[in-house]
Amino acid sequence: MGRGAPPAHLRVSGIHKRFGGVHALRGIDFEVARGEVMALVGDNGAGKSTLMKVLAGAYAADEGQFFIDELPVSINSPQDATAQGIQIVYQDLALCENLDVAANLSLGAEPVKPGWGFLPRPLRPIDDLAMELKAQKAIDRLQVRTLSSVRAKVGGLSGGQRQAIAIARAVGADSSVVMLDEPTAALGVAQTRQVLDVVKRLRDTGHAVIYISHNMRDIFEVSDRICVLRHGANVATWNACETTTDEIVVAMTRGLDDGAPHAA
Repeated sequence: MGRGAPPAHLRVSGIHKRFGGVHALRGIDFEVARGEVMALVGDNGAGKSTLMKVLAGAYAADEGQFFIDELPVSINSPQDATAQGIQIVYQDLALCENLDVAANLSLGAEPVKPGWGFLPRPLRPIDDLAMELKAQKAIDRLQVRTLSSVRAKVGGLSGGQRQAIAIARAVGADSSVVMLDEPTAALGVAQTRQVLDVVKRLRDTGHAVIYISHNMRDIFEVSDRICVLRHGANVATWNACETTTDEIVVAMTRGLDDGAPHAA
């Protein structure tokens, strides 16, 4: 971390992950602060998705340490990651198109009406009003202006609106770290603008944001720092305002000539 950089909220040190004979992550060091967008970039096979899945608990690291606000924590499952406030928005979004926005935002954690405690939770009636209010609060927090109603069916929404809903669901899960996997992939110009604005507001709400993308224009617009991985190892971390697209691309494809990482 460079001079003047905010303290890390999530930090990992010396992360290794192997899949048989493939050494996918080779001693990765990585950090992100609250109120920061940290871009994670690299060519295909660089280790970006593997690192995100380790942070999300989908894969257990073979070696390494995890810290939240410099306190050591264990992340060996998705439940561990959720308990530490870490949420991931995958590229496929995992939304239910036949349900409305409110139902998607509460999926698996629907509020239930009081007075039905004698029934097992899955059999208790859902409190639709509480679910709607909860959804509206999450939408308002990210200022998603293009959504007409939280009762709109997800199947009728645009790609940008769906991405915003998936991000709002992650925020509504009491998260402090939100990881975004290619959030503007296959979106048009207007929808991409929607999503980038939501990412900026996510940062403004004090979340630590990890942003994976191949789109350098988007990366430089929303990111505070950029971490480059290559062949499963750290190459460099730069302040976004102190580097260029050319420098990032060279680091991704060839590494650094002097062999030493540049720390932001």
